[in-house]
Amino acid sequence: MPEEKKDKQDRMIELLEEMLRWMKVTSIPQVKKLLLDTLPSDKEKIAYHYSDGRDSRAVSTVAGVHFTTIARWWRTWTRVGIAESVRAKGGDRARRSFLLEDFGIEVPERKEMRRGESQRNTKEEESSKEAFQEATSSDAAAMEDKKTGEPT
Repeated sequence: MPEEKKDKQDRMIELLEEMLRWMKVTSIPQVKKLLLDTLPSDKEKIAYHYSDGRDSRAVSTVAGVHFTTIARWWRTWTRVGIAESVRAKGGDRARRSFLLEDFGIEVPERKEMRRGESQRNTKEEESSKEAFQEATSSDAAAMEDKKTGEPT
């Protein structure tokens, strides 16, 4: 490769790396706000942290919610851009795009639940949450969830 062409490529790489540094620095506050707005509860933060390609049942065990809640959160997270969809045998999964710690967001301690408990309790929680959400507007539901710290 001619020396002049190699120098131009090296310079382009340097410029791209500099642009990336600036983009990261200027984007940190917006990404942090997005993460905090999208993950208001401890359970959501735990689930997001452990969404690294594991299946929804494994993530639900550590987060203390039903696996269908995890699947619903994954759809939301991929839609807003904080996670990416991962195809796997047995269904779609998600992989987080960011580490919460990189944005100064603490990951709460995980709370594994006993087998029968997660199924029984979270089904009741899910049905009452769904009824509540249907009865109110999405804005009112979001405000209530932030007050109580419960996932949406």
